[in-house]
Amino acid sequence: MRRKRIAWGLRGVALVALSAYLVGRHASRSGGLVELELWFHRPVLLVGAAVVLGLISVIVELDFRTPESQVGLAGGLVALVLLGVPAALSTLAADSGVRTAREPAPGHPDRVLVFTDAADSFEPDRRVELLTGIGWSARHWSLGARGPGERLLRAEWSGPDRITVTSEKEIQVYTVGGDGMLSSPSSTPRSR
Repeated sequence: MRRKRIAWGLRGVALVALSAYLVGRHASRSGGLVELELWFHRPVLLVGAAVVLGLISVIVELDFRTPESQVGLAGGLVALVLLGVPAALSTLAADSGVRTAREPAPGHPDRVLVFTDAADSFEPDRRVELLTGIGWSARHWSLGARGPGERLLRAEWSGPDRITVTSEKEIQVYTVGGDGMLSSPSSTPRSR
């Protein structure tokens, strides 16, 4: 009875860790809260903790006295390591990026363009985000999502509430509303 209580307690903590990661993942999308992303978008830590706690709860609950159950446990642990390590490394590599510049809006210190150089591929990739608000209400909006092979050339404030993003194929103009919400861009093809 005591083993079952401990096992279900560990599963509850694993569920809390997984729920925290899901909150952080949702906040990492365009328009999400910056602080929640910083605190909870930690896939290796939180999902890894949930998997390890789940595995420990199974070990605590079951009694491994027979040779077959011991071999099954060893095989499960080997499979977990062989699948988990590459998944964790790929998640770490996908999140690599260095913030290189910040450009505040003219007359609005609570609106900032943030430039990030990401090393996801052989070609350098530059991403741009708009941060609006201050503290726990701060949100981030993605401006630099380009298609394959299309590079971001420039992003700049073209007015206190207007951002111009220039890529190899088009020029997009975004408008920032009074509440900090980003409008859909108006796009024009770029002449070469």
